[in-house]
Amino acid sequence: RDYFPDCFYGNRGNFFVEAFLSSLGAARHSPRRGKQECCSFARHSTCRDCLKTAIRQGVPKGKARDKKNSFRGVFRIFGRIFSHTFGVNTFDDFKNEKFSAALKENERIMKKILPSDDILIYSFESGGGVPCAVIYADGMVNKQLLGDLAARPLSFVKSRTLTTEEVKKAVLFPELKIAVTPADAAREILDGNSLLLIHGCAEGVIVGAKTVPQRAVTEPPTSVAIKGPREGFVEDVKTNMALVRKRLKTGNLRFEYAHAGKQSDTSIALCYLEGIADAKVLAAIKKRLSEINTDIIADSSYIATFLAPRRYTLFKELGTTEKPDIFAAKIAEGRVGILVDGSPVALTAPYVLSEDFQTAEDYFVSPFAASVLRLLRFFAMAISLLLPAFYVSSQLFKIQLIPLNLTLTIAGSIRGLPLSPSLEMFLVLLVLEILKEASIRMPKYVGMALSVVGALVLGDTAVSAGFVSSPAIIIVAFSGICLYTVPDFVETGSLLRWLFLIVAGSTGPFGIVLLIAFLLYYLITADAFG
Repeated sequence: RDYFPDCFYGNRGNFFVEAFLSSLGAARHSPRRGKQECCSFARHSTCRDCLKTAIRQGVPKGKARDKKNSFRGVFRIFGRIFSHTFGVNTFDDFKNEKFSAALKENERIMKKILPSDDILIYSFESGGGVPCAVIYADGMVNKQLLGDLAARPLSFVKSRTLTTEEVKKAVLFPELKIAVTPADAAREILDGNSLLLIHGCAEGVIVGAKTVPQRAVTEPPTSVAIKGPREGFVEDVKTNMALVRKRLKTGNLRFEYAHAGKQSDTSIALCYLEGIADAKVLAAIKKRLSEINTDIIADSSYIATFLAPRRYTLFKELGTTEKPDIFAAKIAEGRVGILVDGSPVALTAPYVLSEDFQTAEDYFVSPFAASVLRLLRFFAMAISLLLPAFYVSSQLFKIQLIPLNLTLTIAGSIRGLPLSPSLEMFLVLLVLEILKEASIRMPKYVGMALSVVGALVLGDTAVSAGFVSSPAIIIVAFSGICLYTVPDFVETGSLLRWLFLIVAGSTGPFGIVLLIAFLLYYLITADAFG
């Protein structure tokens, strides 16, 4: 009541009103001084004026306080109310907490930080009667291993007092480290480790008895190889680091940890070779990782969005791979790798567009064969992007671009069609995209049946009914096949194909040439970490 006007409280003054007003940053009133002081907004003579000012906060001085600005201020205030009153529990809220020598007090602090029911506390006594406790997350710890190698050895220690060094000597675990603050200990517990607390010790011991559920290392479905290694990354960052270390047995290989996500606290591992990776690129990535401000990092694609120099672009700005051998090869070339816990997709930077046209098998065949195959993929991608647009523009603007015999064949097939060439191609491409999306999202066997029905029944029926022509079906099908020769470029290629089709239907061949020139200029001027 020393900080807020009495008229806001009423006679009973409940806690929620206090939290409401503290979030609002409302006026501060001092009856003894006979004046009112506004803590965050402005100085007024009455409490009612101060509340109006709070609602209209954010309106520049001297400008009209219209309804739009008033509503904007209300939304901003309600956001502050909910973030203050119903604030979430994060490690930053407890960074000033310290362990004490009392075991019960340390248990209370840890339960305050981690109040969930799956955070368990196992209490026992050492051989000398010293109270001990192990705090762990249920389902993420090997309990039998923890009991045999941590609790059982302490039961043979007859000392009446225990120090941290004595505990580390008694516990039979190779992975032991000291937790100085409860916030650090809570992060380790949620990562799958256990916290050992001893009465009389003002710090905790982290015991590495993690057994987090994870799938086995298998061949990734997106990078099937005929020749070469068949291992793929999994969702555990430690396993992925081991797969990289297995291929780069050098002391120059560096791993640096980072965390992102206020709620998920996702572990991120930066991987690079000392003396080979560009220090400027590494510093830029570290800086952008430290600036990430989001609640959860569910996949490496979240990190790619935050690290991209240009947030809104059609093209990727970081390389992606699910194969450790490709990842290790890129690291050896001087790139910086990013492994994200919970994602089997690794990121690499800097990235160039030609990486999408490379495959793992290019390094296991002769250089001549690899070069021919890469040129074939470039040619297939050009056909996929330009063939529908060329077909439409030649019919609408430059029929001379098509040979005479082929022109007569096309003229015979499109006779009597109710749709224009651009609209016809647009609808066929739309059907192709819908079928592709449906076959991916539906169950495996149903998706296969849907593909057969869509490709054979729907296409043949549409041609027989006279809705679309046979050349349009052939061109769209061939364009789709060519697009999938470069799987990593499918999303971008699909969007570019639509863009080329729209330009071809509106401006003709001249528009296609201008769009190609614009894309080349856009790619040349792009700066993705050098």
